[in-house]
Formats: sequence, structure tokens, C-alpha cells
Amino acid sequence: MPEDMSTNRPPRTWIASLISTVVTLPLAFFALVFGGLSPMACDSCSDADSDRFDASFDPAWTVLCCGLVLALVALVASWAFCRRKPPAGVVLALLAPGTVFIAWVTFMALIDWP
Repeated sequence: MPEDMSTNRPPRTWIASLISTVVTLPLAFFALVFGGLSPMACDSCSDADSDRFDASFDPAWTVLCCGLVLALVALVASWAFCRRKPPAGVVLALLAPGTVFIAWVTFMALIDWP
């Protein structure tokens, strides 16, 4: 009688992906909203401050958006791997919110605030 493959799998490995989804999606939303509203910080700046801010905002925005896409890819991959390779699914589930946080911190560090 062949051995059932599902008995070798750790039970409830999908919980890590679920928790990661509940944490990552709101965190990414708030990072995106904050990043989108941050140009308002320089509404009343002088021309020189505004030029410095604008020059630093464009690459920082690109880094934030790429980081959020990478977090989304890690989140989707965690759901895909939670059944096939549970340890990889758990690692990816942990990486997703961490990637959002790192992208946001990098965004904040790259901007030349007034």
C-alpha cells in the first residue's frame, strides 16, 4: 500500500502565510500612502530645498515601489510553497513583511528631507 504524501507534511503550515498576509498587506498599504504623501513635506520649501528634495524623491520612490513588489512576490510565493515545501513557505512568509519594512526604511533614508 503506497504511503500518503500528505502525512509527511507538517500540519497547518498555511498559518504562517495567513499571518504574513494579514501583516504585510496593511503595512505595504500604509508605506505606499506615506510615500505618496511625502512630497507634501516640501510644499513650502525654498526653490533650492525643493530641487534637492525632488532629486532625491524619484530614486527613493522607485526603491519603495520595487521593494513593495518584491514583498508581494514573496507573499504569493509563500502561499505557493506552503504546501509543497513548508520550510520555504515559512521563510518567505517571514520575508514579506520584513521586505516592506526594509523598503520603507530605505525610502526614508534616501530622501533629502527639508
